[in-house]
Amino acid sequence: MTITDQQPLGSPFSAATPAEDIMAGRDLSGMTAVVTGGYAGLGLETTRALTAAGARVIVPARRPHIARAALQEARDCEVIPMDLADLGSVRSAAAHISGCLGQLDLLMAVAGVMATPEQRVGPGWEGQLTANHFGHFTLACELYPLLAAAGGARVVVNSSAGHTLSAIRRHDPHFRTGYDKWLAYGQSKTANALFAVHLDTLGRGDGVRAFALHPGKIITGLQRQMSLQEQIDRGWVDEHGNVIGADFKTPSQGAATGLWAATSLLLDSRGGLYLEDCDVARVSAPDQPMDGGGVRAYAVDPDEAARLWDLSVAATGATPILR
Repeated sequence: MTITDQQPLGSPFSAATPAEDIMAGRDLSGMTAVVTGGYAGLGLETTRALTAAGARVIVPARRPHIARAALQEARDCEVIPMDLADLGSVRSAAAHISGCLGQLDLLMAVAGVMATPEQRVGPGWEGQLTANHFGHFTLACELYPLLAAAGGARVVVNSSAGHTLSAIRRHDPHFRTGYDKWLAYGQSKTANALFAVHLDTLGRGDGVRAFALHPGKIITGLQRQMSLQEQIDRGWVDEHGNVIGADFKTPSQGAATGLWAATSLLLDSRGGLYLEDCDVARVSAPDQPMDGGGVRAYAVDPDEAARLWDLSVAATGATPILR
């Protein structure tokens, strides 16, 4: 797909659509999904919706005991240990999954961090880029043979409108010249979008299609690194933590676009697209506000996506996907 394909398809759903409406009448029996972050917030809504539709779901979790408690009522759901910021842990999780599956129908990259204090991981990498992008990149590469074996798999990556804060900082992706938590978050979300663009380019010959999305504004555990006062100052919540910001979604509504990406027949034979509000997003102008909707051209640019892919392979040592 190209930037010109970033046009709404006329989906029957909208920003107000909850997860249950997306999945109404869906039978995913016989399908297997991996959902990162699948035990809290949007990930938990996603796991519940997939298992209720009959899918088997594997949830890699940094805190397995908490995940198992949250998912104890979900049927056909397995929790395994994994920390996205530790690539050794990611590879171990991928090896476990590969050892027990013959194919993988859905990879849902829902987990993420936002606006965290400066953290260096691995060989001094910036923490948000590592957890949000490098971890998911490595997981997808290691699981790619299972995705290819499915003959019609989809990879769905949660990006954010926050991608408008920063393109890929090729001159300093790890903020070695000075850290800004919001620019770091924005860069990692641009990386999520570009990852889907190039994964789709490489995978479409094997029937593997990839999508990135903005789930909308939702108060979940994603804001755990922000103080209550910071959220009040941004107009998101009141002094009691109640959501007061305009256009905020419920967690179910926030999970809906990812579930639509995973299951919609409108997306058959499509991929490499950025989605929002259960439809394909338009390309937004550089001066458009972050909450104005759409996707910046740099976040769906095929050349930028290829450059980020090469950087990511070199950095992580992930198994290359060959076209």
